Amino acid sequence: MSVTGLARPLRGFVLYATVLLIAAVASAQLDLGPEQILQGSGGDLFVPGYSVPSLADWNNDGLADLIVGTGGGGSYDAYIRVYPNIGSGLDPQFGPFSYVQSQTGDLIQDLTYVGAACPACGCMGLFPRVVYWDDDGRKDLLVGQIDGTVRLYSNIATDAAPLFDAGVFLQVGPSGAKGDIQLSARATPSVVDWNDDGRKDLLVGGLDGQIRVLLNEGTDAAPDFLDWIVVGDGSAPLIVPTLRSSPDFVDVTGDSLLDLLVGNSEGQLLLYPNTGAPGSPEFAGYSLVEAAGVPIDLPDSPRSRPFIADFNCDGLADVLIGAGDGRVHLYQGVPEPATILLVLMSLPALLKHRR
Repeated sequence: MSVTGLARPLRGFVLYATVLLIAAVASAQLDLGPEQILQGSGGDLFVPGYSVPSLADWNNDGLADLIVGTGGGGSYDAYIRVYPNIGSGLDPQFGPFSYVQSQTGDLIQDLTYVGAACPACGCMGLFPRVVYWDDDGRKDLLVGQIDGTVRLYSNIATDAAPLFDAGVFLQVGPSGAKGDIQLSARATPSVVDWNDDGRKDLLVGGLDGQIRVLLNEGTDAAPDFLDWIVVGDGSAPLIVPTLRSSPDFVDVTGDSLLDLLVGNSEGQLLLYPNTGAPGSPEFAGYSLVEAAGVPIDLPDSPRSRPFIADFNCDGLADVLIGAGDGRVHLYQGVPEPATILLVLMSLPALLKHRR
């Protein structure tokens, strides 16, 4: 809230008024504007297969770059592209892409080698998220794969110019009996602090529509997962309608509790408000997220894969959604209308100033 003194002539009067600007406050929903398609060099930014977008400052220039997983849907090889932000923080513009690099060249996965249960034509290539996994100050890559496994690629170079090793599969289970994480096909992982203990946990969606949490029983620098839990919706397991859950875990409602924002098979965006307490999330039902007053529902069955961030540094939450059309859909946050209240002080005295 801000209060500003004002003096100006109005119809022959000099009015001394106090203007009360009541700023927009957090809404119980995301307030999003109409759909936009992110632009690259010469038109719509487009990748082969299914797009999986996120934002990260890849080259440490202070600007958020666009990271996009590709592949699936008939594109048999899966890459991760980096589109550098050549604009500004307030006005992001994306230049020509480069591929994420490993020791042997482009970091690439030939999806024809994935098991028969998840053929190369599956509805996802790679699901990448930039993370600081081992607290060495260098960005690493966490990648979900169409067979449900989750692979960690460690950065063996610098934070400003990442180069990755061959990767290892993340595992779960007690000491001496660990196995690769493979909870459901189409793994969509994110790093979160689920129980508010200061250690990174793992949130994973998948083909079966459920969302699972692997609590970190190790340290923040050396995570160790002994088991997983299935996120609940009331007293039942949470199963995202139309399946293929793709969750992000953020405070949407402004109550300092992290909520679930989830994509699904049909291209919708679902909000599950957190009705629990810090460190003990609970959920009971969802609402469809709207953009410009209309529920987000991308055409056909595109498999919406959302990422929420402040895209243009205006302090409002924006949503990027990847989909089967290979494009990146952007929905920018819009502020609630400010309320302006004019309070006229001592009106009889002001009338004496008539000219």
